[in-house]
Amino acid sequence: MTLKNRISLLVSLLFTILFGLASTVIFILYSNYRKEEFRDRLEIKALSNIKLLVNVKQIDNQLLKIIDQNSINKLYDEKTLVFDSNYKLIYSSIDDAKINWSVEDLKYLKKNKTFFKQQGDYEVYGVFYDTNDKDFYALISATDDYGKKKLLFLRYTLVVSYIFFTTICWLLTSFMVRKAMNPLLAFHQKIKNINENNLDTRIASNSTKNEVDLLADEFNFMMDRIEVSYQKQKEFTAHASHELRTPLSRMTSQIENAIADPDIKPKNNSFLNNILADVNHLGELINSLLILSKIDNRSAENIEIQRLDEILFSSIEKINKTFPDFVILFEMEESDDLDTALEIKGNKNLLEIAITNILKNAYIYSDNKQAKVKISTDHYHLIVSISNTGDTLNEEEQKNLFEPFMRGQNSKRTSGFGLGLRIVHRILTVHKANITYSTPNINTNLFQLFFEL
Repeated sequence: MTLKNRISLLVSLLFTILFGLASTVIFILYSNYRKEEFRDRLEIKALSNIKLLVNVKQIDNQLLKIIDQNSINKLYDEKTLVFDSNYKLIYSSIDDAKINWSVEDLKYLKKNKTFFKQQGDYEVYGVFYDTNDKDFYALISATDDYGKKKLLFLRYTLVVSYIFFTTICWLLTSFMVRKAMNPLLAFHQKIKNINENNLDTRIASNSTKNEVDLLADEFNFMMDRIEVSYQKQKEFTAHASHELRTPLSRMTSQIENAIADPDIKPKNNSFLNNILADVNHLGELINSLLILSKIDNRSAENIEIQRLDEILFSSIEKINKTFPDFVILFEMEESDDLDTALEIKGNKNLLEIAITNILKNAYIYSDNKQAKVKISTDHYHLIVSISNTGDTLNEEEQKNLFEPFMRGQNSKRTSGFGLGLRIVHRILTVHKANITYSTPNINTNLFQLFFEL
């Protein structure tokens, strides 16, 4: 789970839990308030009935019932019972509602003065009234229909509000977290695009100095040190390669002069030829390392509009001088836009090196010293395809094909260092182009170079 999703989830869950707890507390408090408020109403009604019976001598039970029936405090399904000190029922309201009572309830009232309890849908309130002459017990039962309707309305309101506001919270939290994380996403995208060819990339930092800006500053400082170290490494490789080329050139000249001596013995001549081959081999390695060290430094130099077909013909001409028996079958796709597509921005020398290395690779690993070169286009790319027949690479070797010093099983009987395709890949990366390897048929190797139109 990503950090932004985790933050959104935690914040939304926190709000959901807090809002749920708040709604529950509100509902419980209001429910208790309703009970207390209804209890007070029952108490007022019970005491008023007792006082009428006790204090107003002219009022009999029938008149009290009429007054009770037309009272402004009339309760829903109300039932009132009044008992004297001998637990004898002396008054009962006209309602049909029933109150379950016992003598034990009246004794409890005498001891505790009041009680309030639930009987099914009814709520019962009992009160003990003490006068100088007699004791009275009153039980009143009713249903708080109006209060329960308000409580039900509050419940539905809280549930709907909970669902609505939690949904809004999740959406807003997700949106706000994404917006807050945008600088970090941009930071991640720039880091993702950094490679050995653009170590000068830096992350923009604002003056707010928040966590992302502090991280960007530290990252830029780290990239400064990495770039300096990388430049020193490349400079060392370039200087070392230059210094090694001079003694190797002298060694080559001296060995060639020794071989040309007519008085040299055949045994010594064979020995010197072997040494000369090793020196030339070492020279090729040094030249490859020197090219690799210079590619980045020259990537921004001599970038001009080039004709890719002219670069390809020049590379073919050079490779034929080295391998005269190399047969190259050339094909160019017919297209109205091909002439324009052949014009690309690039460094001519570097592109010649790249294509020459691929052609050389096609010659060395072919089984008939032939290769096919085709120029074509699709909607987005100019494509150069170079194929030959011979042993192919397995899937594991293909994964590391463009890594330095990587050589496949098909190279056991050929000399090389495994740097040629690495140089090609580095050059094409500088030119924002791609190279792929595939085996479309059995014993067929296909390299394709893709240049953006």
